[in-house]
Formats: sequence, structure tokens, C-alpha cells
Amino acid sequence: MIKTAMIGLGAIGERLLDKFRSHEDIQLAAICEQNEEKVAAFRSRLPEVSFYTDYKEMLNEPFDLVYIGVPPKFHHDIALYAMEKGIHVICEKPLANSLEEAEEMAAAAKKAGVVNAINFPLMYSKAVYTLKEKAANGEIGELKRVELKIHHAKWPRPWQENAWIGGREQGGFIREISPHYIQLMHDVLGELKNVEANVQYPEDEALCETGVIASMELADGTPVLVDGLSGIGQEDHVLFKLYGEKGTLSLVNWGTLEQGTAASPSEEIQPLTDAPSVDLISETVKAIKGQDSKIVTFEDGLRVQEILEQLLGKGTKVHN
Repeated sequence: MIKTAMIGLGAIGERLLDKFRSHEDIQLAAICEQNEEKVAAFRSRLPEVSFYTDYKEMLNEPFDLVYIGVPPKFHHDIALYAMEKGIHVICEKPLANSLEEAEEMAAAAKKAGVVNAINFPLMYSKAVYTLKEKAANGEIGELKRVELKIHHAKWPRPWQENAWIGGREQGGFIREISPHYIQLMHDVLGELKNVEANVQYPEDEALCETGVIASMELADGTPVLVDGLSGIGQEDHVLFKLYGEKGTLSLVNWGTLEQGTAASPSEEIQPLTDAPSVDLISETVKAIKGQDSKIVTFEDGLRVQEILEQLLGKGTKVHN
């Protein structure tokens, strides 16, 4: 059994909790959480799990794997502490809260020789698998443009309201949402370059962005457009769209795949029947066992971080 600890029971951590508990190769042994109400709620439900408020105290016990589900500015220190102890790590995205931190984390993971993975659920989506296959086999013809649209009636989203995610230091929809699609583009379309971004912020310097218009390019020069906006009078809408000479492919609101042509309006299609059933935890377990696996590593996350920092107007470095 892979003895596992979790750090953080936020919205995403709670989603993964039962997946850890139900996996046949995972023993969820400990959770570190500083919210006393959450601890009280989960302690009775999880009598077999030890609870901590200090991650260092918890990780002084022997563990094989730790999940880091805390806000981005804490990823770096916790991950380095765990990896120095030889513990495999699953980290939430983005990898870090700066390019420098991400570089140190990727280097530390390589030095420690531990399995390192980032939680990018689109990597395991059957809809994304289908989009990738259809784009590769030429169903939409030569790719002309890529579009990412992130529109939210309110930010933070009602189900995720907390102090940090609406703040400029480590929150905002650019940090929270765009890494998923940067990683998706890296996986499906290749590397990105020539990032130019115009980010709009409110007068209160403590608050995160309210809008972004950005452009970048694929390696072959194909343009990629990013349109992000919050605080608008419409329902939330996240769209990733490929425009080809023969048709279009769209991933709508994370999981709905649509396909269209000039003669046929875009409509929902079902994933390919051969789309594999994979998930982050199972693939991480495979990696720990030394088997072939499908994970987004810290090195992959560093490349995402480079583009993310440029979208935020913070970085110009291109990692080779």
C-alpha cells in the first residue's frame, strides 16, 4: 500500500479525498488542515485518519506520497520539504507562485528522484482525448487559429469564495484557470511563444485582475488568442476552440465537446469509444510502481509557469 498524506481540504482537495480513499493501492493515513471546522467535520467521518495542523510535524512520519492542495504561494516550501524526505508529490496547479519557485521545484524533483505530478484534470478527459485525436487526424483541416475564452459573471466563483483566490498576490482567474489550458495546448498543439498581454486590474491593489486580452503563437506561428473577463452580466462561459480550414472543435465549459463546419452548426459530439478511462491518482500510482504513466510533471509545470507569468506581465524568460 502507498501510505498517503493530504495537505489542504479546500474545494479541490475535498473532491480528491474520496478518490484517494477508494483507490485499492492507497492508504490515506493523515490530513493536515488548519480550518478547525473542517477538521471537526471530517474527523468523525475518517476515524482511521490522523489529523494535523502543521505539515512538517505530519511529514516527520513516514509517508510514500503527499498531496499538496494549498494556495499557490505555499507550494514551493511544502514540496521541497517533502521531496527532501524522498516523498512522492502531487501538487495543485499552478506549480508555484513565481517562475523562480517553479524552477527550484522542478530542479528539486529531479535531484530527489521522486515521482512528481500536478493536478491537471483535462489531461485525463475523454473529451480532450477525442479533441486531440480529431485534430491530429485532420478532421478540421489546417489549423488557422486557437481561442481561449474565460468569462465569469463573478470572481471568485460562488463555490470557491475565499480570501486568497480573489487577491492579486496569488489568486485571479489567470492563475486559477489559464494553466489548465496552457497545459492542454502544450499537450495537444506544442509549445507557445511570443506572449503579449494586456491585463486589467481594479483600483484596489489587493484585488486580482478583472480582464485580460492576450495573444501568443504556436511554434509554427499559428495565433492563439486569450479573452478573459469577470464581473459581467452573463453566465460563466469557458471556451477552448480550434479553428481549422475545414471545421472547428470546441471544448465548452470544461467537458462538453462540440464540432462544426461551415455547412453544419457546431453541435455536441460524444467522446470516441476508445477514449481511455484514466485519472490522476491511478496514473501517479503507476508511476510510483515504475510503470508507464500519464502524468504532468513539475518540469511540464515549469513550462506552463513560464507562459502564465508572461500572461500576468511578470516574465519574459523562455525555458529550453
